[in-house]
Amino acid sequence: MREKMQGNTLMQELTQITGMVLRAEPIGEYDRRVVILTTEMGKISAFARGARRQGSRLLAATNPFCFGEFKMYAGRNAYTVTDAAISNYFEGFREDFEAACYGMYFLEMADYYTRENNDEKEMLKLLYQSLRALLHEGLANRLVRYIYEMKAMVLNGEFPGMPAEGEWEESTAYAVSYIMTSSIERLYTFNVTPRVLMQLGQIADDYRRRYTDRPFKSLEIVDNL
Repeated sequence: MREKMQGNTLMQELTQITGMVLRAEPIGEYDRRVVILTTEMGKISAFARGARRQGSRLLAATNPFCFGEFKMYAGRNAYTVTDAAISNYFEGFREDFEAACYGMYFLEMADYYTRENNDEKEMLKLLYQSLRALLHEGLANRLVRYIYEMKAMVLNGEFPGMPAEGEWEESTAYAVSYIMTSSIERLYTFNVTPRVLMQLGQIADDYRRRYTDRPFKSLEIVDNL
């Protein structure tokens, strides 16, 4: 959806996008720079003018995890956010420190894998469903993490499948196959034994180290929980 915004003599075209804030950092005294993963334009950077002022309608809407609709216009080097309608703030992370740490890692991995002007709809859907799964009492955070890591690699064409070497449980092989082939909506519908969970962790860790070219800062926090 696009509309015209008029200020003095300048006509600027507003664009409405749907997405999630992956990162936010202070700029100057009152502004923020945000990175948003969108359904329409992949990953984009945008400025939110005055977003750190008390009373700003963008104060809460430009924090990590915020998912909803954003209105913005294109500048010379970046977009500028003018308004937002947030449908999910993932407020549950405020009360669950461990889940919030996992969630920050998920945001960092999504930031790593996604690009501007790419079709990132599936990655955004995976991120959204995975954050919801972290707040589900019936699922262990470690299981959600391993599923998310493997499915993210699948979406980016970097997951080679079940390792040929090693003595793996049959249930581990089944779980890996399910993660690879299942729709994102059906990903978080199973549980595993402690041994299978350990093996899924071994596979996810090995492939992540092999196919990513840098460590994730937030993962260091998760590993020390």
